[in-house]
Formats: sequence, structure tokens, C-alpha cells
Amino acid sequence: MPFGHDMQYSLATVVELVNTSPSTGGEDRLASLGELQSFVEAREVSGLGGLTARDLGQVRMIREAFYRVFTSPDQPTAVRLLNGLLSETRITPRLTEHDGHPLHVHYFAPDATLAEHLAADCGVALAHLLVEGEWERLRTCAAPDCDHVFVDESRNRSRVYCDSRTCGNRMHVAAYRARRRA
Repeated sequence: MPFGHDMQYSLATVVELVNTSPSTGGEDRLASLGELQSFVEAREVSGLGGLTARDLGQVRMIREAFYRVFTSPDQPTAVRLLNGLLSETRITPRLTEHDGHPLHVHYFAPDATLAEHLAADCGVALAHLLVEGEWERLRTCAAPDCDHVFVDESRNRSRVYCDSRTCGNRMHVAAYRARRRA
């Protein structure tokens, strides 16, 4: 995909955020402030003060809104949902350098909450993906027991599993065993 580092990082962040949801078939991995703090640290989200229960609730709502974008039945629905999410976010583009990262763009206001930060940066990344006509790259894992989302970054848009080492390998082994039995 012809997107820069910032965009790829934001797309990876939104995928990781959505996949913490029980909507993707697992346990809620943002059930506590500690788990939210771990997510923030793992994704190197900067410019935040202390996290509160309000932050946790807001981020969980944003997470579900992004999940609905990923699982939209068509591009017009994804556009409508993403526009709704972005319309509730104060977007203030600005160039910044921090924490050893090169110059890049932040889309959230300097005093934004964590939810606004995620909605702006991740929402704009998804918006660029849609504008580029790449809606089909927003996928749900094809493994029957997995509902994780991912962005298909393969050149030929052929990726079907959220992770080739787990779901992909498990499905390939199952197909191999089924062929051997036949």
C-alpha cells in the first residue's frame, strides 16, 4: 500500500484497538484501566495525562464504532459510519516530532482526550484508505472461529486471515488433514 509510516501505524493501532473487543470473538481486553494503560504504552500513544474511568468508557465506545466501520456491508455504509465518528472529533492537524519519531502529522487537538486522539488519528487513516478506493482492504478473518479484523496490506489483496502464523496455519493444517482423510 502506498501509505507512509504514520498512516500504517494508525491503521495498525485501529486494528489492535478493535481486536480488543468482545465483538471480535474473544474476551474484552480493555476491561480495566490497567489494560487501557497497557494498550496506550504498547501503541506509544503520546501527549496524555492520567487515564480515568471516563477515558476507558469513551475508548470502548470508539472501539465499537470502528468495529462497525470494519464490518460494514459496503463502502457507502462504511463512509457514513466513519463520517459520523469523525464529525464528533475535534480534528486539528499539526506537524510534530516527539519521542525520537521523525516529523509526522497528528490530527487530534493538543488537549484531546485519549478517545478523541484515537478517533482522529485512526479515523483519518481509515478515511484516507476509503478515499484511495481501498475499502476492500478492511477485512474480518476468514477462519470460522475468529472474528478479528485486519487491514489487508498484501499487494494483490489476497490476505484472508488475521494472522498467518495462527489462524492461517491452523486452517491450512485442517485442510491438509481433510485431504489426507479423503
